[in-house]
Parts: sequence; structure tokens; C-alpha cells
Amino acid sequence: MPIDYKKTEKDLYQPKTTPSIINVPEMTFITVDGKGDPNTSAEYTAAVELLYGFSYTIKMGNKSILEYVVPPLEGFWSVDDDFGGGGAVISDKSKFVWTMVIRQPDFVTADIFEASKAALAKKKPSIDTSKAKFKTITEGLCVQVMHIGSYDDEPATVAALDGFAIENGYIIDIDDTRRHHEIYISDPRKVAPEKLKTVLRHPIRSA
Repeated sequence: MPIDYKKTEKDLYQPKTTPSIINVPEMTFITVDGKGDPNTSAEYTAAVELLYGFSYTIKMGNKSILEYVVPPLEGFWSVDDDFGGGGAVISDKSKFVWTMVIRQPDFVTADIFEASKAALAKKKPSIDTSKAKFKTITEGLCVQVMHIGSYDDEPATVAALDGFAIENGYIIDIDDTRRHHEIYISDPRKVAPEKLKTVLRHPIRSA
């Protein structure tokens, strides 16, 4: 059976609907940076297409190494000129600054990434592969929770998430490098908004 990280690493992808503390290890990602409302931005749509293009090119080109399920789409989010979240109106989605990512298995190296870039550019010459980057990210100490429901209903869950961390002696440690993190377990094209599952994660440090 292909490896499915959502099943083999449930602590990362299947947290409970009550907040918990986790130490997130180093992982490898393909990333694309951008700005704007994900519901209307052509840049966002292109970023997601690019990430899946890379991920499936790598998967299909390396079947002899490992059979696996492509991990879910993830996003690191902040608000333009306001990484702390206190000054800008977050409901104005045009101000969103995002880095969309898809995790890659440990065998994926920079050389494999570059080879997949050439293969993808040949298959889909209209795609700008230069926007994608190959990175390792270590989130470290975080508080996380499974949010069930619409993306627009996340603020109440985020408030409970941050409240849990503070009550347990931690400080929310969001800045320009450690950001609000979402992992999209459900496909919004196939799942009703009230049933969507999204992992919400915030970086923290000891008070």
C-alpha cells in the first residue's frame, strides 16, 4: 500500500478538535509565495496548480523509490504589513500574504526537484516553474487544533487555540517567519463547507 502521511503521522495531520501542543520536526516542501484573496486571485490559482504539478511529476517519476499519496495542500498566512495580526482588517482578504506548500517525502532532493522542474516545463510550457522553491522548514513548538467547518468560521477556533496556549504558559510566537499555518485535509470542491477539515497551527514559545 502507498504511504499516506495523513494516516502514518496522525499527530501532524489528524489532531483533535480540542487544542494540543506539538513539536513539529523538519520537513521538506515545495513552496510558492504570493499575495491576494485566494477566492479571486489568479496568482493563488496558479500557485496551487504549480504545486500539484511538481508534486505529481515527482511522484510519477520516482515510483521505484517510494509509493506514496501526495500530501495535502498547506498554507502559511499573514496580513500585508501586519504579521502580528493586530492592525489590519483580516476580513479584507486582498491583504493576505501567503506561502502555499506541499510536503515532499524525505527522498526528494534538490536534484530531484530540478529534474522535475525540467520535466514539468516540458509537459506544461505555459506554467512558470521559476516561482516554485525547494525548502526545508522546521516549525518547532506549536499549538494546533482540527477546525471543522467553513474557512470563514476559523476566527472562533483560532481564539480557542491561542487561549489554550496562553492558559498553559505559552506565548503566541507569530512573526514574519513563524506564521499562521493551515493544512487542508478536505478538498473544498468535494466537501460541504460545514464539513471541511482544516488543521490550524500557531507557533508558540514558553512564557
